[in-house]
Amino acid sequence: MSQQNESGERDLADRKFYRAEQEAGFAEAEVADTPQTRHPAYQLAFRDTDFLLREELRPVRFQLELLKPEMLLDEARVGSTFVIYGSARIPPPEAADTAHEGAENLPEDEREVVERLVEKSKYYAEAYKLARLVSEKSIIEEGKRQFVICSGGGPSIMEAANRGASDAGAESIGLNIVLPHEQAPNSYVTPYLSFRFHYFALRKMHFLMRAKAVAVFPGGFGTFDELFETLTLIQTGKMKPIPILLFGKDFWTRVIDFSALAREGVISARDLDLITWCETAEEAWERIAEFYGITR
Repeated sequence: MSQQNESGERDLADRKFYRAEQEAGFAEAEVADTPQTRHPAYQLAFRDTDFLLREELRPVRFQLELLKPEMLLDEARVGSTFVIYGSARIPPPEAADTAHEGAENLPEDEREVVERLVEKSKYYAEAYKLARLVSEKSIIEEGKRQFVICSGGGPSIMEAANRGASDAGAESIGLNIVLPHEQAPNSYVTPYLSFRFHYFALRKMHFLMRAKAVAVFPGGFGTFDELFETLTLIQTGKMKPIPILLFGKDFWTRVIDFSALAREGVISARDLDLITWCETAEEAWERIAEFYGITR
């Protein structure tokens, strides 16, 4: 315990400067009301939202979005994550009948779209099963939790991932993004592991910084972006190889001709080996266990 000496100063272990939160408290307690104290220039920089949102402060905002989730995940003892990507539009199986009924009076082309989405509800079920299976493993190494489920925090496949973890009694991560249209975290994300990003780039960094495996279910532009960024990082050697598990070979090979990329010479044939095709949760875990030599 610090001891006070004769001059009133404490020993070397004592903090010499006030913490930022204490300084903020002093500022809020200030009673002076003058033109100077009312002007925004007088605000503490870290309490001045208008200042922090200036164009010139973008590098600082980048740093904050990198640091906040990183620090909180460290504090939560999250050692690694299992990332699950996929569509925000595929309905859960329990909503399939309702979706079918709602599409009955639609024009044929629109009705066919709904029917195809409903067909994909099996992937919601498989994402749920995968997240639950992985979460039930409860793997801990060096005092940190491994393969913690991480999704984009939204609906559909993302919801299935967080829901599977929740039903296994495990915590899970949601990395939401601010969008022009309304969106919010799904109700299965662990509240203190629910993060919101302004920058897609920083969000994608956090998806992969702790990832030990990535499962990719059918999805649109966002899912494509996340999949191809992961493939590119591994292909170029910027990231060590991890299992990239693609669910729904029929879907993926219909919308992307991966083999054609190799035949055209724009990727190597061996780059196709970065992809592991899966149809079931059990199959996916078997591939991961084999990759990492997990026996449980």
